[in-house]
Amino acid sequence: MKISDLPLPADIIEYYARAEAGITELYPPQAEAVEKGLLDNNILAAIPTASGKTLLSELAMLSAIRSGGKALYIVPLRALASEKYDQFSKFREIGVKVGISTGDFDSRDEYLGDNDIIVATSEKADSLLRNETHWIHDLTTLVIDEIHLLDSPDRGPTLEVTIAKLRRIIPRLHIVALSATVGNANEIAEWLDAGCVRSEWRPVDLQEGVLLDETIHFIGRKGADLPVSRAGPVIALVNDTLRDGGQCLIFDSSRRNAVSTALRVSTALRPPNTPDTDPDLIDLADTVRESETDAAQKLADCIEHGVAFHHAGLISEHRRIVEDGFRSNRIKVIACTPTLAFGLNLPARRVIIKSYRRYDPNYGMQPIPILEYKQMAGRAGRPHLDPSGECVLIAKKYSEMEWLLENYIESDPEPIHSKLGTESALRSHILSAIAGMFATTHKELMDFLELTFFATQQETSYLCDIVENVLDFLSENEMVTISGESLDPTPLGRLVSRLYLDPLGASIIIDGLRSRDDASDLTILHLICRTPDIRKLYLRKNDYGWVPNLASEMQEEFTYAPDVFDTGYEWFLSEVKTAAMLLDWTSEVQDKAIEAKFGIGGGDIRGIADTAQWIMYATARLSGHIGTPHTKRAGDLTECLKYGVKPELLSLVAIRGVGRVRARRLYDAGYATPESLLAAGDARIGKIVGPKVAGNAIREIEMGRLDV
Repeated sequence: MKISDLPLPADIIEYYARAEAGITELYPPQAEAVEKGLLDNNILAAIPTASGKTLLSELAMLSAIRSGGKALYIVPLRALASEKYDQFSKFREIGVKVGISTGDFDSRDEYLGDNDIIVATSEKADSLLRNETHWIHDLTTLVIDEIHLLDSPDRGPTLEVTIAKLRRIIPRLHIVALSATVGNANEIAEWLDAGCVRSEWRPVDLQEGVLLDETIHFIGRKGADLPVSRAGPVIALVNDTLRDGGQCLIFDSSRRNAVSTALRVSTALRPPNTPDTDPDLIDLADTVRESETDAAQKLADCIEHGVAFHHAGLISEHRRIVEDGFRSNRIKVIACTPTLAFGLNLPARRVIIKSYRRYDPNYGMQPIPILEYKQMAGRAGRPHLDPSGECVLIAKKYSEMEWLLENYIESDPEPIHSKLGTESALRSHILSAIAGMFATTHKELMDFLELTFFATQQETSYLCDIVENVLDFLSENEMVTISGESLDPTPLGRLVSRLYLDPLGASIIIDGLRSRDDASDLTILHLICRTPDIRKLYLRKNDYGWVPNLASEMQEEFTYAPDVFDTGYEWFLSEVKTAAMLLDWTSEVQDKAIEAKFGIGGGDIRGIADTAQWIMYATARLSGHIGTPHTKRAGDLTECLKYGVKPELLSLVAIRGVGRVRARRLYDAGYATPESLLAAGDARIGKIVGPKVAGNAIREIEMGRLDV
């Protein structure tokens, strides 16, 4: 089927014909989707990676836009939102406006209503609904990327409820749902009233095998011999791939193992007595080294030799450098954790699954789900570059090889199950349903829950007891009033919903704020670390000295401190450790020192600080609402958490390009405000932070483009 045969405006057809790849003909799964009504009807496409899922969404969105519609594209991760935003921005040349919304959870982002395509995470889309954003009602098309994440305990309930809300307020909403791996695609399609397109077709053939000794064993074809030296099977597989001009992704079981693997591969690929290195790689490595952390130095050392590692502990700038370096074929090998398999477009000639087991705190090392294996395997094969893609598992004995062939390569992914049926999942969403007037009575609440994927899989009567427990909690904490059958949100309940807080977290914050008249930074930081919204730092062996000591010495600072013999004391210590990390962050302790002290990466620091900033902002709003004396302190801490600085640096770090380290240098040199930098000029400021940074900073100040 040719694109020119589709009922699309001529300029869209011409756009694809002259695009970089010159797309004129559809792949078989794409043609099947069109035949099943892609441009008019709901469609679930469960087709392999690189088989053209994004083009399906583009055709549906552009068709709707040319008919006066507006599209929302939902993704699971901020990084993927940025990638899709960049990708869709190309449509500006045909007059299509594109926007992105991933920021503050209590913002309506009404300005985005001027766009034709809005890209957002599921959490941000849910918050836009809670804050009654007007342009939501103008949507005609909804694209849901990675629909299989309905199965995620963290993200699944929010995605599920967001879809249900959108379908409730826009009954004729056109839905396109996408995934590479769905075991029960027909069941999800039934929930969405969608046609189902299932296909194994790929533009690049995928070969899956298991390496045992010196042979890669495949199903249905002869094995391939691979000499394995003392360096081991991973190095042998990498060398074999690079000899043919390919690239490798190596999936490992943990961050530490991914770093170790990258370092070993980098050493193995380093030619002896050959000092010359690709200048582009040296530039990338030098950029990474500016961070001066241990992780940055290791990453830079690897990058110089065309190797990298990638995991959530890296800061976003370094992850982006690795991703862009791999896409441009400068970086040849990435050792990574499985998170890289979900969403980001980084195909490789060969995918090596170094370990198919993951650590479970309850059961030890356990085999990964088939769905996760399929996601990783799907990254093999670069369209237009590779004749085929190859995914290789590694076995140590024959029985293990047989098990891997049977349980991964020959098996289908597990079915997706709703994760909505728990109090922790339902608390926030029941409050938002009541606050958003989706449910004003018990019956309407149960009717609303009938719209969820959970209701497709189980009777909602199963939820009755859980719903009653949640309603009791919301009533006791003054967020909902219950009168007979009627359910009404209180002003506090509306605020908690708009702030996108877990009601349990909000109740913890309110009780803590009310419990004392005075509070230090540590008091407020520990209070927000008690909420379920912030990821806690677990204690390592060497933390059992200083963390309990800190907890004992600062006991009077906390709004809650259990007895050392209490069963919750270990959890309390995790809260204290997390609060101590945030206190160091806002006290301008260097990243390198924080990473070493707390056993985390720069990405973890910023990820937790980012969440803490949101919860601290919510704390300030709640404090103002209930009238406690802690509003100003919480407000000041919100900005300090954003930048990782003390209050006196806030005006300096608001200048784009001036981070926490440079801001402190400027302040200590006597330049405390943007105006003082202007008065000093480029030359003086350049001696402190470098001429390039100084020039950019002065221009930002002159143009009034401060990060506020």
